[in-house]
Amino acid sequence: MGLEKYMMLLDKMSQLILDEMAKADYDSLFNDFVESEFFLIDGDSLLMTCICEKFLQPEQGLHFFYLAERYLVDLISKGGQFAVVFFKDAEYTYFNIPTLLPLRMALILHLQHNTNIDVRTNFSGCFSQEWKTFLEDSYPYFLVVADESLVHLQIHLFNFLILQSWAMKVNAVLFSGQTSDILRLYAYFMPSKYKNQVFFQKNEKDIENAYKALIKQLEECRVLALGRLFGNLKWKNMMEEACETSSLLKQLWPEGSDIRRVLCVTSCSLSLRVYHYSLENRPKTSDPQKDNSQQVKRSGPTLEEVTDWCKLHCLSVAFLLHLPLSQRACARFITSHWTEDIQTFLKVKKWCEYFILSNINVFEFWNLNLTHLSDLSDELLLKNIAFYYENENVQGLHLNLGTVIMKDYEHLWDTVSKLVRKFDVGKPFPLRTTQLPFLENDPSPIKDTSNEKMLNLGFIPMSCQLVDKFAGDILKDLPFLMSDDPIVTSLVKQKEFDELVHWHSHRPLSDDYDRTKSSFGEKSRDPRYLRSVQKYHLFQRFYGKSLESVSSKFVTTQAIQPKKNFCGSKSKKVQETKAEKITRENKERLLAKEEQKEEKKWNVLSFSIEEEMKENLNSGIKKLEDFLKSSKSSSVKFRVEVVGITACLRAWKEHCRAEGETTKDLSIAVQLMKRIYSVMEKYPALLQEVERQLIARCLRYLGFEELASSLHPTQVTGNDIKEKKKNKYSVGLGPARFQLQYMGHYLVRDERRDPDPRVQDFIPDTWQRELLDVVDKNESAVIVAPTSSGKTYASYYCMERVLREGDEGVVVYVAPTKALVNQVAATVENRFNKNLPDGETLCGVFTRDYRHNALNSQVLITVPACFELLLLAPHRQAWVKRIRYVIFDEVHCLGGEIGAEVWEHLLVMIRCPFLALSATISNPEHLTEWLRSVKQYWKQADSMMEKNTASARNTGCRASSHKHHLLTKQSYKVRLVLYGERYNDLEKHICSVNNHDISFDHFHPCAALTTDHIEKFGFPSDLTLSPREMIQLYDTMFEFWESWPRAQELCPEEFVHFKNKIVIKKMDARKYEESLKAELTSWVKNGHVKEAKMVLRKLRPHSVVSSENMACMFPLLVEKLRQMEKLPALFFLFKLEAVEKSAESVKRHLEVKQQSRRPSKADKEAHDMANKLQKVRKSLEKQKTLDERSQRNPRKMDQSLIHEAERDNLLKVLEKNLEIPQDCTYADQKAIDDETLQKVFDRVKYSRKGVKLKALAERGIGYHHSSLSAKEKQLVEILFRKGFIRVVTATGTLALGINMPCKSVVFAQNSVYLDALNYRQMSGRAGRRGQDLGGDVYFFDIPLPKIEKLIKSNVPELKGQFPLSITLILRLMLLASKGDDPEDAKAKVLSVLKHSLLSFQQPQALEMLKLYFLFSLQFLVKEGYLDREGNPTGFAGLVSHLYYHEPSNLVFVNFLVRGLFHNLCQPTTKGSKHFSQDVMEKLVLVLANLFGRKYLPAKFEGAALKFYQSKVFLEELPEDFKAALDEYNTNVTKDFASFLLIVSRLADMKQEHQLPLSKIDFSGKECEDSQLVSHLMSCKEGRVAISPFACLSGISDGNLLHLEASDHVTLRTIGIDGTRAPVLWPQKFDNKGRRMPLNAYALDFYKHGSLTGLAQDNRIHEGAAYQLLKDFGLTIKSISVSLRELCENEEDNVVLAFEQLSETFFEKFQKI
Repeated sequence: MGLEKYMMLLDKMSQLILDEMAKADYDSLFNDFVESEFFLIDGDSLLMTCICEKFLQPEQGLHFFYLAERYLVDLISKGGQFAVVFFKDAEYTYFNIPTLLPLRMALILHLQHNTNIDVRTNFSGCFSQEWKTFLEDSYPYFLVVADESLVHLQIHLFNFLILQSWAMKVNAVLFSGQTSDILRLYAYFMPSKYKNQVFFQKNEKDIENAYKALIKQLEECRVLALGRLFGNLKWKNMMEEACETSSLLKQLWPEGSDIRRVLCVTSCSLSLRVYHYSLENRPKTSDPQKDNSQQVKRSGPTLEEVTDWCKLHCLSVAFLLHLPLSQRACARFITSHWTEDIQTFLKVKKWCEYFILSNINVFEFWNLNLTHLSDLSDELLLKNIAFYYENENVQGLHLNLGTVIMKDYEHLWDTVSKLVRKFDVGKPFPLRTTQLPFLENDPSPIKDTSNEKMLNLGFIPMSCQLVDKFAGDILKDLPFLMSDDPIVTSLVKQKEFDELVHWHSHRPLSDDYDRTKSSFGEKSRDPRYLRSVQKYHLFQRFYGKSLESVSSKFVTTQAIQPKKNFCGSKSKKVQETKAEKITRENKERLLAKEEQKEEKKWNVLSFSIEEEMKENLNSGIKKLEDFLKSSKSSSVKFRVEVVGITACLRAWKEHCRAEGETTKDLSIAVQLMKRIYSVMEKYPALLQEVERQLIARCLRYLGFEELASSLHPTQVTGNDIKEKKKNKYSVGLGPARFQLQYMGHYLVRDERRDPDPRVQDFIPDTWQRELLDVVDKNESAVIVAPTSSGKTYASYYCMERVLREGDEGVVVYVAPTKALVNQVAATVENRFNKNLPDGETLCGVFTRDYRHNALNSQVLITVPACFELLLLAPHRQAWVKRIRYVIFDEVHCLGGEIGAEVWEHLLVMIRCPFLALSATISNPEHLTEWLRSVKQYWKQADSMMEKNTASARNTGCRASSHKHHLLTKQSYKVRLVLYGERYNDLEKHICSVNNHDISFDHFHPCAALTTDHIEKFGFPSDLTLSPREMIQLYDTMFEFWESWPRAQELCPEEFVHFKNKIVIKKMDARKYEESLKAELTSWVKNGHVKEAKMVLRKLRPHSVVSSENMACMFPLLVEKLRQMEKLPALFFLFKLEAVEKSAESVKRHLEVKQQSRRPSKADKEAHDMANKLQKVRKSLEKQKTLDERSQRNPRKMDQSLIHEAERDNLLKVLEKNLEIPQDCTYADQKAIDDETLQKVFDRVKYSRKGVKLKALAERGIGYHHSSLSAKEKQLVEILFRKGFIRVVTATGTLALGINMPCKSVVFAQNSVYLDALNYRQMSGRAGRRGQDLGGDVYFFDIPLPKIEKLIKSNVPELKGQFPLSITLILRLMLLASKGDDPEDAKAKVLSVLKHSLLSFQQPQALEMLKLYFLFSLQFLVKEGYLDREGNPTGFAGLVSHLYYHEPSNLVFVNFLVRGLFHNLCQPTTKGSKHFSQDVMEKLVLVLANLFGRKYLPAKFEGAALKFYQSKVFLEELPEDFKAALDEYNTNVTKDFASFLLIVSRLADMKQEHQLPLSKIDFSGKECEDSQLVSHLMSCKEGRVAISPFACLSGISDGNLLHLEASDHVTLRTIGIDGTRAPVLWPQKFDNKGRRMPLNAYALDFYKHGSLTGLAQDNRIHEGAAYQLLKDFGLTIKSISVSLRELCENEEDNVVLAFEQLSETFFEKFQKI
């Protein structure tokens, strides 16, 4: 039976993988901030992917290696950390394609010997135990694997590998469809899911047997393949022959040689010997008639003929040895194929090469140079030589070889002759002794590239000051077209035909600001409008109050009058004025009164609190602390603290005296020391002798004799503690160890006591005062400080200061997400209040979804894209000049995937000072330097503009005094403010699942390190230890090095900063931590690595990999955290589906738990009571109606009262029946009153997820992700902060600045997005300042290697994006030509062009950006969007309005101008304004092809899958649209190809002649003494922009006209590729040439209106589909409004059709 037995299983496997492929996310393999997981690459998949590259010619080895290295170096440059794995079993798949066997061996050897890549070849297959162990130890995050192959059976091997990886919880990534940009590599990501793991476990035995059967069948293929070619010679014989040949060569060449010579002579001699043997042993026929008939058809070439071929091969190798790549790249391209006769021998030759390479270890102790493994043969060169000798040479063309080449060739052939031995192979010359043609006859055997003429190279001349200023320095070196060139003259003609009748393309369009839905109408006096405004502000204040921490850090402030200005903390006046004296005395009187009140209050409460402490110390202490929080008087607080100390001492003594007490409850001792801390630190001035004695006595009872003596050395008689009693009361630890071990959370922080007059509600730290100074001096700052450290306070001070200065200035707060915008807006509304002139407001909001008082407010909260829109809008410049400060929150988004370039534009365009805030930037110094360079530009620009203004003023022109006023006051200084200390310590824990239960192991941060990491990098800067972790580290170090010299010095009790300190401070503990780290580092560096390794190993917890369904265990995890009092908690997951499902599973768990406890009759009773209640309500309503009709009589009134009493009673009983027990909900009912709760619920009553969120919230659960509406998110945020919801599952969007502090953070799903940066952002939420003593971080279902990496990895550095796009340049030109203030506008444009982060990091990139700028201008001029002076023309406004859809916006306008939409949009009947469903669907089809492009993997289209509602695959554009798109693409491609030819002069040609990764150099002196070389390498034209390695496959500049391939063929050092061309390919193909279909989600939804259908058929999660459809609908609406504004004809069919489509699409969308 063999493999046939398992075909059904193999089909099931293929179907399973195919289904996952369709659902695969197309994501960046590396995260936004370029830090990668460890992953694996299947080497055979890499081989297949590169071999299938469509521009690679067969047997072009060097080009193949270039492609493989280019891919790998791209991964490394993006931060990739990986290993390449070649399985031994995979080799079997190539036996039917022997040409790939030596190539595979060469690739393995090359990567091993010539690169630093980690190559693994020791695994037999993916089911071997060694492979499983490797996966468990290294835990790669994903495996990159192919889904297609040249060999059918190899696809099954890939499927086995994918399935086995999933079983081991390793995700799969497809090679197919990968695309790359400067920072990221995108690919289809197929996660390891529990259901796939279950499928593997259920069928494990069958799967392994199927694998064995497959390998067995492949082995049989090997036998057949060898038999066909080698006859009786078996595998073993061939291996022996190869070894013998190699051994003989070592004797012939004892001095050694290089791999090219070695393989040439050994493979030629071996193949000739084998071929000779096969000819001799060929079975002979006895039938002479048959013999005669066979003469007609040859049975294969003769020995002499194949000997001739081997001579040609040796000559080609001699060429390789002496020709540099630059010369080989100019070879003629021979299109002829090898004849069928010679192909048989070629297979023999390839097998022999494989056998030689497989036995390379024979040369182990011989001088073998393996450098050129990548260049063992060049088939194009060999064909060239063969063509010359069998065609041109025969026809009389005789060319010499050249001395060097001839000498080397003769040496090679002589060696072949000696190695063959058994027969004579003849002399080296003549090369051809036989007539057999090796190449097939071809009418045109040499490829002619002359017909692929490139366009006239040159730029259209432009007369534009902006162009001269930015790119003037390179213009003189560039080719320009003459004014009479057809390209230039055609520009004028084009304009004559571009205008559409009744269309005003020049008319300025309203921008996104005008079109964004305003929350309220402008300046309306309608009472309903006013009520809605009032309601909005009330809610904003309510929302804002929910954002304030429990300690009331933020308070509402009143408007600050401009005349009062607290800029500095020092008063300039020395003498106190009379007014100030009166104020001071009044203040003192008030304080004295307040103190008397508090004393009275304490006198009243003291007795009950003291009694409570006697009864129950913990509850008594809680009441005591509540009183302390409410009190302001220091003397009263001091008295209260002393009472607390006395009560704690009494409790400790009683506890220690208790009989049978074996282990002491140290929590009482902790409380006692906590009170002592408080008295010693806060009230040292109030301490008297009595209190000192009391504290000393307490310390003696705790066993801290030395500390007691240092405080009060005189011992009072009668109060001595006898020696024998000491142990009874002592805690049994030294004071330092006790404080670190048990009081770490209470250690005193060094906080300043001196108030700052600029801050009313708290005392700022030194670094916070520096921020206030920055604002006072109008400076800019980059601020890097941990989450919850208080860095945003400077933002509010900045707002307050601008508000104080007047009514004109504006502060813009830029936040990365809409959720954060809403939150900051609410905080501002809550904090500030100000009387402003009519029409002006204090706070405004502007996002893409809505706006509110955006341009008439003093504080605008917005997202980057919307702020950029305002800065680039030519007619908004007057408002822009009002901006006094810009605050960038979460500025590390500058390194993100989406919108990163927008952050760059904002930072370089603003002229005012800024504050850039982040908790996570690893290279803040570099960022600051870049921003300083930008500010220096603005300093010079402002100086120049001021001179021009002054000059204009002197000549009588009016100048902008407002602008002058604003600019003279600002500073151009950019400060860097760093602060690294968290207020609370974070401790990490690993959740392990055993026997359906969850346990928690503490994870010591040092366990993440290795000795190698410490030696190379030291300790990560932000790896901090909690005090108890410091003790743990010391104890472990002491344990593993008995004779440790510094053990005594670093003992906690002897440590210099702890000795004799009653109060150990946080900074003292930090010094201890640094000492321990330095000591461990010295162990590693000074010869005690063994001890250090043992320490780290001891600290490391056991890795527990559970096979259980972790998703099912999630509710148990939440329950465990509740039992440990670790709620409220945030649970971070990274997929929308998982976020929602996890929250729902917790709710179901609680419901099941409640139901199981509910009495069996409870539901029936509830039903009966509900019915009774209904009847009673009806009776009451009836009674009420009767009462209204007639006068009330007492009897009826009594009846009514009875009904009301009955109703109230039934309500109470029903409520009790339905009441959720406390342990069946996580909600804290006391946290919020019913009215407020109902108010929050009412806001989401009609929202999409409102009902679900309410049901979850009632159980204390919520979820938070980007697909929720603002109101839905706010429900979760408010109720969580209030403490009502205590369990929230969320995606990473919550990590971006959202104020949701909690006690614990749980990472409950692994993801590529869980990286060092997001880990720090998310874990920073744990530990609420003022509420929690510390924070806890839990890892659930996260592999141990990943946890270690998260903890020890530095935050990735910010790297620059490619900063320009065609549409951005058009928007900049619009600003420059139409700006209200032209000089200011041009300065902004130049700043954007000159100051990209990319060009700051790589100065050489600036010239490339200048050339790309010029290309973009040329394109815009040719398309009619700019004239030659740089002014906007045609539909420039419409193109720039759709800027976020490049290049679809350019194609759309092209279609519009051609009249295609007018042809399509024909109404149902003439004169009608209605369009048929067919027209609407065709219109959606066109728009989906432009604006709804989401690709599916290529393999998905060919599969026989059943769809229920959707068509899934988007059809191609209608014919006329497709033809227009093809023409557009052709024109753009020609222009971009010309641009690449010009920009190629920037290439580093030294690097271009090196392999990208191994850096093997193929440059050198060209061979000039060989006529044959000159003849064969004669194609020097058309090789300008193409990589010389790609030229080896016959690729020339003409191929640039097929831009989809230019990524892999263009010069790689110019810094630009085909992805920057504004082309929109109607079809996309993967690297194997398979079509990747577009997902028809938009059109399918328009037809069936079902989100469920999209989830089921189109494989898009409902949340993601909702967002995609919303964006698609907004695009339609935006186009519809634009067209209406541009067309004056109200009856225009296109305008009407788009309006109808927009309306119908949103009708369908609103229903979901």
